[in-house]
Amino acid sequence: MKRGFKSLLLNIKMSNMGILDKVPLHIEIGVDMKTVKNIVPLTCLGIFMAISVVQAQTTKVDFGKNEYHAKCANCHGQEGKGNGPYSDLLRVSTPNLTTIAKNNGGVFPMERLYQSVSGEKIKAHGSRDMPIWGQEYRVEAANYYMESPYDPDAYSRARLLALLEYIYRMQVK
Repeated sequence: MKRGFKSLLLNIKMSNMGILDKVPLHIEIGVDMKTVKNIVPLTCLGIFMAISVVQAQTTKVDFGKNEYHAKCANCHGQEGKGNGPYSDLLRVSTPNLTTIAKNNGGVFPMERLYQSVSGEKIKAHGSRDMPIWGQEYRVEAANYYMESPYDPDAYSRARLLALLEYIYRMQVK
């Protein structure tokens, strides 16, 4: 049964975009109710898919955790307790990273750890089984950026600080 023109008012909420709060959209359609019943589920599906895309785009990435699992977990273990699959192959025991602050009077020694992991200002201590990640990161940056202008020290520092912030979050209370 055909009904005349119907007015539909759609409010599209775009709060995640931060640009517009509501956009009123006025549409005049000459359709029967059967067509409207078919359009409503498709419209709901479209809105659901748009919300899913926005939620997927807002997924947080934990760079420090990713860095730890890519560079450190093989020796220090998934939880940082020094029991990684490569720890038995090393000449020195792999330290438990979760007790650094506890063993330092409750203070997380950020500067000392930064220097140790980056290889800066640390006198040679034995064989240095742990890679000098500061140098590794600068080499990775050079391979990635090639001839584009970039700051290798800033690139290395950002990755090291993300890693150390994650290790800080691993500390036992």
